[in-house]
Amino acid sequence: MVIETNKVVTVHYTLTEGTAEGQLVESTNGGEPLVFIYGAGMMIPEFERNLTGMKTGDTFAFGIAAVDAYGEYDDNALVEVPKSMFEDEGKIPDGLLEVGNMLPLQDQDGNRLNGMVAWVGLDKVKLDFNHPMAGVDLYFSGHVEALRDAEASELEHGHVHGAGGHHH
Repeated sequence: MVIETNKVVTVHYTLTEGTAEGQLVESTNGGEPLVFIYGAGMMIPEFERNLTGMKTGDTFAFGIAAVDAYGEYDDNALVEVPKSMFEDEGKIPDGLLEVGNMLPLQDQDGNRLNGMVAWVGLDKVKLDFNHPMAGVDLYFSGHVEALRDAEASELEHGHVHGAGGHHH
């Protein structure tokens, strides 16, 4: 069996910035593996493309350019808003507006999005709506731990059930 559309793929990986020697971003080694349905749109398309055709036990090492991962950093995704919009009963909650905080927000159409506090002024706040990994080239290395056919209910729901997946 090889990695292809509608297969449940289990991998352990290490993600670093740019190259194998780059700064560590995250690793599943020593923890829970990543489990996903190949082709369900859950993963970066370029990540899946690099795993295509692999079998259980295969190792991988590949880079993904920022443009093919979370996109280039977009200066237009920095938005300045009035500090007053964060007030609750006339007061801004302590610790809310600290640089680096990720704030769950909602736009005028009700869409949920996250904005990181980039700068805090006297009466304005600058929020960064770029993905935290925007502009960063990624480097993945690891191995395919397991592979199986996705069950009909998993395909219907769009995610893996059971171990390493979603529990209903």
